[in-house]
Amino acid sequence: MNAVSPSPPPSDVSAATFNLTRYLFWITGLLVLLVVAGFFSLSLGSTHIPFPALLKAFRAWLLSGGTEGVTSTIIFRIRLPRLVLGLSVGGALSVAGVIFQGMFHNPLVEPYTLGISGGAALGVCLFVVRGWQFFRGISLLPLAGFFGALVTLAIVYGISVKKSLLQTNTMLLAGVMISFISSSAIMLLMALSQSLQELHSLLFWTMGSLEENNSRLVILISFSILLLVGVSFLFYRELNTLVLGEEEALHLGVSVHRVKKWLFLLGTLLTALAVSISGMIGFVGLIVPHLMRMLSGSDHRLLIISSFLSGGIFLILADTLARTLIAPVELPVGVITGLAGGSLFIYFLYKKNIILG
Repeated sequence: MNAVSPSPPPSDVSAATFNLTRYLFWITGLLVLLVVAGFFSLSLGSTHIPFPALLKAFRAWLLSGGTEGVTSTIIFRIRLPRLVLGLSVGGALSVAGVIFQGMFHNPLVEPYTLGISGGAALGVCLFVVRGWQFFRGISLLPLAGFFGALVTLAIVYGISVKKSLLQTNTMLLAGVMISFISSSAIMLLMALSQSLQELHSLLFWTMGSLEENNSRLVILISFSILLLVGVSFLFYRELNTLVLGEEEALHLGVSVHRVKKWLFLLGTLLTALAVSISGMIGFVGLIVPHLMRMLSGSDHRLLIISSFLSGGIFLILADTLARTLIAPVELPVGVITGLAGGSLFIYFLYKKNIILG
């Protein structure tokens, strides 16, 4: 698998090659794209809101702090939480992909590969089948997804640790097998589902959605994701060194096994938070880090931030398309990310092979 994409030359990951102008150019450009994507997301939908009306609603909100009127309600209580969630979930999955790809030195590794997303989805499906979806009016599904991801973390970690050393090859194989087991268990639960409502809930969760009415939960998840992304950024030196190989990293003074344990934990928590609130949204954690590495380089000082922003942009645009393609019917956002992400990945892989050839 490592042969699919050649390792970047050391000059790409060396701290000495950091270019502040290039860094600011990429971050500024992605922030501008994020603002544009955000305005389109707030404007488009089953009810179209023109840009002047959008700006008027924001101006009224800034002056009075209220959300009175149909337009303001649609913007601030329905679409804005989806926008924030799209940025947070897309960014979390992308940064988790960056971490896992750097940790395994393999561009094809993503959160799904390690079974974390499958474990989270299985936890949710078990709660749905058992009828434990709500407690005193509060949805328990995000908690179930987070718990399922942590159980998967414990299983994969337990299988992969031998004599206090983390075996990455064993971890990868264990994650793939747990992913298959989780998928099979979810299909079994669907087959044994007692009602169409249960089946619809299970199916919709496995395809992903950014529809979440609890604004406090959205804020909590988003803040937690931003905190974990900040912690992940502190490991940029170790990730830059791991790109050169584990032996080289050891020679450069990196405690490889300790760093890999922390990186695995960070990637798992980011994935768990994202999947717990949005379901299984595929290809974001694979395609975005891979493309940003091709476009912006392998220095993780830029790669982590640019992947977070571009992952958020990608998911916001995918969600907008899912809401507007056959409005008023809403498609699962995972369908859009799978079709768009898979097509983009094949296209860039084809173009890359032409260049290499």
